Amino acid sequence: FESLPGCYVTALLFLPDGGRYAPPWPGVLVPCGHASDAKGHDAYQTMGALLALNGMASLVFDPIDQGERSQDPSLLPKIWGTSAHTMIGVGSILLGRNTARFEIWDGMRAIDYLQSRPEVDPKRIGCTGNSGGGTQTSYLMALDDRIRAAAPSCYITSLEALLSTIGPQDAEQDVFGQIAFGMDHADYLMMRAPTPILICAATQDFFNIEGTWASFRCAKRLYSRLGVAERIALLENDATHNYNKTQREGVVRWMSRWLLGVDKAITEPNIVLLSADEVRCTPDGQVMRLDRARSTYDLNRDFEKELAGRRKQLWSTTSQADRLSQVRRLAVVRPLAELPEPKLELGDAVDCGGFRVEKAIVTVEDGLLLPGLAFYPQGEPVGNVVLYVHENGKGADAGPGGPIEKLLQAGRAVAAVDVRGTGETQPKGGWGGDLFGPDAKDVLAAYLLGRSYVGMRAEDILICARILRERSHRPVDLVAVGGVCVPALHAAALEPALFGSVRLVRGLVSWADIIERGQSRNQLANVVHGALCEYDLPDLAGTLGDRLTIEKPVNAMGQ
Repeated sequence: FESLPGCYVTALLFLPDGGRYAPPWPGVLVPCGHASDAKGHDAYQTMGALLALNGMASLVFDPIDQGERSQDPSLLPKIWGTSAHTMIGVGSILLGRNTARFEIWDGMRAIDYLQSRPEVDPKRIGCTGNSGGGTQTSYLMALDDRIRAAAPSCYITSLEALLSTIGPQDAEQDVFGQIAFGMDHADYLMMRAPTPILICAATQDFFNIEGTWASFRCAKRLYSRLGVAERIALLENDATHNYNKTQREGVVRWMSRWLLGVDKAITEPNIVLLSADEVRCTPDGQVMRLDRARSTYDLNRDFEKELAGRRKQLWSTTSQADRLSQVRRLAVVRPLAELPEPKLELGDAVDCGGFRVEKAIVTVEDGLLLPGLAFYPQGEPVGNVVLYVHENGKGADAGPGGPIEKLLQAGRAVAAVDVRGTGETQPKGGWGGDLFGPDAKDVLAAYLLGRSYVGMRAEDILICARILRERSHRPVDLVAVGGVCVPALHAAALEPALFGSVRLVRGLVSWADIIERGQSRNQLANVVHGALCEYDLPDLAGTLGDRLTIEKPVNAMGQ
């Protein structure tokens, strides 16, 4: 079926034996978790079949970028599932959307399809899914009142437990400002109370089980006060992350109880699975090769083109001050006067022959220390002090014959600083890799807090620049290289009086390029939620006039 014109959703519909169970039957939606074969995966096929064997129709469907629904088949096999969901998320965030929006829409339209079937009772709809399917089930049961019973598996925990253990995960799981406006996993359980909900969990899951019990307790208290304590339950399976036989039997018993009115023990028989050819819905296994097929990337491109016209109108008809106030609001950059007073610690100085280097640490707030190097030329420095920030840290351009040495030879004093996520402050490990960067978890934690990593880095730059201005009594010349150009541009555009000149080297050409290409590399740290509704990077650049120099700009792929 099509969830939007040209947006094809592939699914398997499992129907009960009409001789044993008279229609119309309840219908249960099964959004698949992160398995490359999605609806063809053994656990999801088995769930669909087990529901049908017990008198309930089941629609098991492929989420975007799984099964037959790669949104860009040219990226396979490297980018699918969680990595593809975050790739879509990078562009979607800029548009004020997220990946979950597309998955929720598909799930709601899948319910439409189930209800359209004459053999399905439209008033008895359930939903269950595991892992990424548990995420989708949590969203759908909270947002769609057609769901009369739900069973999310291996997802529900608490945000406190999540952030203190594995940290934020792929983009579909991250709602902008969710922590800031106080919505936790328990709220997914309580939004549609008294809808019957079975939380399926695994003791050894990477989704922390203590957080699961904390959320269950919150919801159980509410259901108890409503007089329907029996409508929420928790099945804890002593296993790792799974949708195994214990989980499946528990889910089917729950659905039978609330959708059929029959509470009985469920025993899963041996189920013969369909082959890969039998589960395939499209001629060659990918919906994007069908006529008229459209992807989530296409939907984002359409929206960005619409927004581009709005932005042009806004920037031509409203004052620059008004526009920059919107930039400050979206990027969440505080005015210079409201930024905390940092603590500056100067360390040992080393004579390097033609110049002197002094170590420094800037404590911008409790627990956040930015290491730096102060470079002094021979003799009295000339001109403005240079604040130098580089995506690879303070030492990246400090080698013999490098850019910093050339500035010293010209008589300039240079302060090179590791803004957060660079140099010595760069996180180790994590799942971001070369697609989303080592600081992906920090970026998404900020996102959950309603902040932007761009804004946080911009504030780092502003605090350091303010120190230099106070010590030198002159404006600061700013040089940024690579991935820190976006926050540097924000800092300079929002506090232009602090800076004399700004030079951006190998910075991103525009956010619109991310949308147009679909693919990007290491741009997650450079996005601001909803920014393209109000401005793009060239709009900011235009506010600086001839004080800004842009050298070797790169596209969304870093090329």
